[in-house]
Amino acid sequence: MSAPKPALIVTNHVPPDRVGAFQALHARSPIELALYGGRSIHATAGVEDPGVPFRTVSQRGVHALAASGRYRVVLAGTTGRLALPAAWRGARRARVPFVLWTALWAHPRTPAHVPGALLLRAIYRDADAVVTYGPHVSSFVRERGATRVFEAPQAVDAAFWEAPADARRTAPFTATFVGRAVREKGLGVLEDAWLRSGLAGTKAALVLVGVESGETQLGAGGAVTPVGTQPPEQVRNFLAGSDVLVVPSVRTRRFREPWGLVVNEAMHRSCAVITSDEVGAAAGGLVRDNQTGLIVPAGNADRLAHAIRQLHDDGALRSRLAAAGHAAVGAYTFEAWADGMAQALATAEVR
Repeated sequence: MSAPKPALIVTNHVPPDRVGAFQALHARSPIELALYGGRSIHATAGVEDPGVPFRTVSQRGVHALAASGRYRVVLAGTTGRLALPAAWRGARRARVPFVLWTALWAHPRTPAHVPGALLLRAIYRDADAVVTYGPHVSSFVRERGATRVFEAPQAVDAAFWEAPADARRTAPFTATFVGRAVREKGLGVLEDAWLRSGLAGTKAALVLVGVESGETQLGAGGAVTPVGTQPPEQVRNFLAGSDVLVVPSVRTRRFREPWGLVVNEAMHRSCAVITSDEVGAAAGGLVRDNQTGLIVPAGNADRLAHAIRQLHDDGALRSRLAAAGHAAVGAYTFEAWADGMAQALATAEVR
């Protein structure tokens, strides 16, 4: 008896936190990755070996691969200008099911993105299944015509993030930001909020992971410590020494935070979390206001300052949110992600 055909998964890179997820999915049913490279939105580069069968391919080469007849189903994400339509049309040419994997809960609002938005609307309606990051994305795609929608919850390597760490504590109370110094990450809002919180002259510190000294309006030294881009082991150390992680993302014409995996990472370290309401982890239900974290309106420096000050002043609240976040993130596993993906693939195949 011949081996079953694999499912083809078309994506650009495999970041370290996706390795275990793909391995869990491959253990359920054979898959093969088609990696076309290019720009990545993840903080860390893709791994060289994802631990499952893979091949490298150009975006233009995706069509021939998807249409080859070697795969039982084709799945593609929304990155890559050519890869998605090539995978979709290749699957249709081969007459095999097509599954869309999407993190988007808003389409970019620039003239250059209009054709892509129109294409995605067509794929939402035509795909044999759509798999999403969570309920916020599911609602978005259903409103645009998707009918067979499944959720694969975002997960990180719990064993890594909960492993013993060399805690990098900067002050008795330490708030930490992890991200790039770009507008959508809300660094400017956080800088304003930090000044308004009244903590700048106290025994409190703001650590900016991923931010260089010349990229912050507050300047380096004293209560503000920009430490630049760090490897995952050092991010873990900084989170281990933090009282609160702040994720102040804002929506722009080009970007809406799909999830924010650093939220999962912080929760695994039992670190309290503050996010804006434009963070997918909040819209998707992992961060619940005053239950597993605090949620503030995006771009509102006063509300963010109040939340930071609240967690500084109320140690009991900080501990309660940290413990609840740690308990909640336990359900966001590679196995749960693989279950959602496998269900979407199976449904597409029998349609």
